This record gives sequence, C-alpha cells and structure tokens, in this order.
Amino acid sequence: MTMEFVDVLVIGAGPSGCVSSSYLHNNGIKVKVVEKTRFPRLVVGESLIPRVMDHFAEAGLLEALDTMNFEKKLGARFIRGKEICLFDFSNKFSEGWDWTWQVPRADFDNAMAQEIIRKGIDLEFESEVTAVKFEGSDSITTIKTKDGQIKEVHAKFIIDSSGYGRVLPRLLDLDAPSKLDPHSSIFAHVKDVNRPEGEEGTLISFDILEKEVWLWVIPFSNGNTSIGVVGSTAFVNALSETNNTTEALKNAIQLSDFYINRFGDVPFLFEPIKLENYSRAVKQLYGDGFALTGNSSEFLDPVFSSGVAFATESGMLSAKLIHRQLNGEQIDWEVEFSQYMKSGIAVFTTYVKEWYTGNLQTLFFHQPENPDVKQKICAVLAGYVWDQDNPFVKKHDNLIKNMAHLLNFEKTS
Repeated sequence: MTMEFVDVLVIGAGPSGCVSSSYLHNNGIKVKVVEKTRFPRLVVGESLIPRVMDHFAEAGLLEALDTMNFEKKLGARFIRGKEICLFDFSNKFSEGWDWTWQVPRADFDNAMAQEIIRKGIDLEFESEVTAVKFEGSDSITTIKTKDGQIKEVHAKFIIDSSGYGRVLPRLLDLDAPSKLDPHSSIFAHVKDVNRPEGEEGTLISFDILEKEVWLWVIPFSNGNTSIGVVGSTAFVNALSETNNTTEALKNAIQLSDFYINRFGDVPFLFEPIKLENYSRAVKQLYGDGFALTGNSSEFLDPVFSSGVAFATESGMLSAKLIHRQLNGEQIDWEVEFSQYMKSGIAVFTTYVKEWYTGNLQTLFFHQPENPDVKQKICAVLAGYVWDQDNPFVKKHDNLIKNMAHLLNFEKTS
C-alpha cells in the first residue's frame, strides 16, 4: 500500500476535471487527477455552447484547444419538415462568446488531458476509485491502478468529475430520480461523403421527426459527422425489434426527409451506441470535503448541448471556491455553489421540458419571427443562463409556456 498526499483529488479527466485541475494548478494548489479509462476514448457530448469558452480561457486551456482546428460552431439550425429556424450566436441578448466548437470528444478530451500533463499536473490513467473515507473534510481515497496495485490518496478536498461513472454518488448513496421524462438516444459517426460545400455542410442541425423525436447532426473538421436519434425510451426501443442499434439508427435516418439522401446509405464507423434513460440527478451537489461536477451530478438532455457547459461551469466554480477555502476563507457552499448551479440547471430544465411539450418549438418556428424574443432565447442556448437581465432566464418557468399558448390562441382564432 502506497500513500500520496495532495490538496485536491480530482476524479475524472473530462472537460470538468481538466478545467478544475488546471485552474487549481495555475493557482499553486497541489492536485492529482485519476481517470478510470485510457485516452483517447469515445464519449458523447460533441456539441459545445459558447459559455464553455470562458472556462477554457480562464483555465489556460484555450490556446492548446485552438491548435486542434476543430469545426467552429457559430450557431445552430432546427428543422421541422420544411420549416427552418436558425440561431446565430453573434446575435444574442447577453454579452459573451459568439462561437464555440463541434468536437470529436476522443480528440478533444485527449487534447485537454495532454495539456494539463504538460503543465505538470499528475494525471493517472486507468486508475479506479474503489472506496472513499472522510475524516471531517479530509478524505482517504482508495485507488486500484491498471497493474492491480492499491494506493491511498489523502486529500483536503475531492472534486468528482467522473461523469457517468458517478463515483461519489454511488459510494455515498447520493443518486436521485431525474425530474425529466425517460428519454434515450442512439448515435454513431459516419464518413460524411455526401457533405455539401460550405456552411450548409458544417452547420450543426437538429431535425425534428416527431414532437418528441429528433436527429442530431454534428459535422467535424476531420470529415466525419456524428449522427444520433433522441426520443422517448419507448420510441427508441421500438426502432429495432431485436435491439440492434445499427438497424435502429438506420431506421431513424429513414424518417428524415432532410437527411435521408446525405446519410441513408452511408455506413457507420462503429456500431451505434445506445444511451438509455440518460437523465441523472443527485440529492446534493456538495458535502463536507467534496463537490460533484458535470455529469456526476446532473445531466439533463442533449437537445440544447448543455452538458459540457454545466460540466465546465461547475468544475471552474468548485475550483475557485476550493482555492479560496484552502486560503482560509469561509465558503458558503450552499449559496455560492449549490444554489448558483441549481439556478442555471433550472433554466435549462425548463427549456428541455418545454421543448418536449412543443411550446418551445412553437416559439422557434413561429412566423414572422420576433427578433427580440429570438435574441433572448439565443442567449440561453449559448449558455448564459445566469443573466437575470434576460427575461427568458428570469421568468423561464412561465414565459415560454404563456407565450406559446398566446401564439397558438392567435393561430386558431
């Protein structure tokens, strides 16, 4: 049994773990990162939103990521039959970044991981957390390495950025039922041999097949494209009677008048992956000596690409609070971390729910467009969900519903 002593142990080397560990390291905190898998590794979450760029810049990771020449994401397109709704991130209500990236996560996450290693951060791949014991806010974490050795890491604080591994929620019984209806997805990558020239070929798109069923299409700069179907778990399961994911995703593509010619006969680069009942929640976001970030805490839905943004937001915020706490400040984790994160999560939760009720789709596709409404919704889709000057943030719980009902009433009158 070997023992290591650090200030902060970060579990997971995805976007949240890299952002938090890089910020802490840059501010003189001794940090260790343990990652269960070997990089590069395939993972979903390939569409980013502009808010993440603030975090990458503040963590000192932006320059390394920029050299990778990922596909720039300037906005998003929503398709419903012959109706098109385009959002341009440069035309939004809130101040902030006007673009971000569309990324193969294997390359993206590996680029961040290699950059924090270059910075001098101790990142240990293929090491699994098997137990955690707290003594007050201090912790002793038992880790099994890839060659079977057991070690203990003593830390003053733990950031759980383990994503769907959900290490601390499992070990500390923190899981809770999601407030969202059960949805599932199936996705794969293709060599985009029929990609149109210019922006038409690279624009990220969401094609609505039914009110609660849609395709994502995320083109990458390497010539590949991610394509996935999302819907109720019952619908997704019914796409193949034999639970064959290749058959299911092919059947979903056949339902798309917009994309059937581009992708209908293109083979998948790997067997499509199914994510069933993917929404997650927890009883609490923090405790004495630990914080949960990214998908280890809450995951909503891929429809507005909020996953990585919440991961980096919570990762950066937890790192800042830990830095202050280790320097002797009293931190109110309930107010400064939990309530803050929950307020942003609540906004996106409303948007996800109202997407599947159809109310938000009513606002998206209403003609003529209302430029003011569109700018304010665009700011939310860009991830600026803490801007209380935006009424579509401040009054999110009723504004979308009321406006959609009014538009529907006018249409039928």
